[in-house]
Amino acid sequence: MCGIAGLWGEVNTPLLQQMIDKLAHRGPDGAGLHVAEAQGILGHRRLAIMDPAGGAQPIYNEEQSAAIVANGEIYNFPHLLPDLARRHHFSTTSDSEAILHLFEEQGAKVAERLQGMFAFAIADGTRLILARDPIGIKPLYYGIRRVGKAETLYFASEIKALADWAETVHEFPPGTYYDSQHGFTRYYELPDEAPAECSVNEHIQAVRQALERAVTTHLMSDVPVGAFLSGGLDSSVIAALVRRQVRELHTFAVGVAGSSDLLAAQQVAAHIGSIHHEYLLTPQEVATHLPEILYYLESFDQDLVRSAIPCYFCARLASEHVKVILTGEGADELFAGYTYHKTIPDPATLHKELRRTVTTLHNINLQRVDRLTMRHGVEGRVPFLDTDFIHQALTIPAALKLVRDRHGQPVEKWILRKACEDLLPPSIVWRKKEQFDEGSGTVDLLGAALRPLVADLDLAAYQAHVQEDLRSPEEAVYHQLLVDGYRRPQPVLANTARWGANRYQ
Repeated sequence: MCGIAGLWGEVNTPLLQQMIDKLAHRGPDGAGLHVAEAQGILGHRRLAIMDPAGGAQPIYNEEQSAAIVANGEIYNFPHLLPDLARRHHFSTTSDSEAILHLFEEQGAKVAERLQGMFAFAIADGTRLILARDPIGIKPLYYGIRRVGKAETLYFASEIKALADWAETVHEFPPGTYYDSQHGFTRYYELPDEAPAECSVNEHIQAVRQALERAVTTHLMSDVPVGAFLSGGLDSSVIAALVRRQVRELHTFAVGVAGSSDLLAAQQVAAHIGSIHHEYLLTPQEVATHLPEILYYLESFDQDLVRSAIPCYFCARLASEHVKVILTGEGADELFAGYTYHKTIPDPATLHKELRRTVTTLHNINLQRVDRLTMRHGVEGRVPFLDTDFIHQALTIPAALKLVRDRHGQPVEKWILRKACEDLLPPSIVWRKKEQFDEGSGTVDLLGAALRPLVADLDLAAYQAHVQEDLRSPEEAVYHQLLVDGYRRPQPVLANTARWGANRYQ
């Protein structure tokens, strides 16, 4: 996990240095630059996960004619390496080097061969290649700056590294690569197939086997791995599966004293035998850190901010013990975990909605996970969003995801619960879904934390002033704090996705 940035169309080392300085939190373990003479410059901030001693970037090919800066993890690296090593000399054991050698053989289509989460840039002579992973787990943004007839392409892992310089900033689309010789190419689309006709038991077994495989690949690391543990089903399942494969596991939870998440997390930790850590939130501390949380989150969306607050403190806690964290993001979107899913009238419509919401995660929940873990130099991994697991989950009929119990009440994520019910106590397996911000007590705590900030706020007047559709005084506070955190906030505001708009109506 790292931060990347670059310019293509001019060589401006002082400017590039300022850009990667804005990303220092993403890579506290080192920095590097590559100058492509008369073409551009690539920059990198490193969080050392694979080959900590020798994997500094940029990484070069054997002839020193091509260079890569990359962010993320290539989980099929162990399968790519033996074949590539027969034709290439590897100077590191970093998974990022495999991308470069594969590029030498397959060109810009290299992204199609990679399984994992990634954003990377390759400079090859006068050619620039950019790519982002299929789901958009790792971030990438780009912008253009024109001086006379000259045009420079800017790119970076976060908007803050572009906001002060690029005229416009856009999110680089997931599942897409860019070749400076040919433009943008979409290389991945989420499958849109009818659910498979299998028995219920076959579906249950397939879910369990696919999730076990995903967790195993996501443990690839040369540094210690931990897990977020809210006490909800998703994080508990991931933690339980990880614990079966590691000698010791550190788990992490945050919340208000006595909150349901903390109590459930303690129960899970005791059951699986993890080394458990927790941190108690207070209104005062949340209010103090809120401007920083918004600056790093790069969003003012009310729902996203609410979930970002406990994520910030949980990542800070985890950073004291590990560099890699596995989380449960994606399960709600794949298995109908949200309350509004229960209002969808039929299984066919629910199936379409679940597929659609997976395609929106890149600039809402995945943005929150990436920004708040990277703020503290921690790499967040999301096994539920492994592409093979997504494909498996989308073959399951929606009627097995939202099932009515003997009282006629809908049970969300039913098949996931059945597939993993041997891993955890029944009280956890069948625990009713609570949002992260609700179960941790963050929503109630925010009332006290925000009271001084909203007391004199006129929502209508503020909305008219900023010309933004804001849903509440709370969201107006977030908007104001975000604006205050940037010298030029417009690119950040223009790229703010709205969680509420990304759902079935």
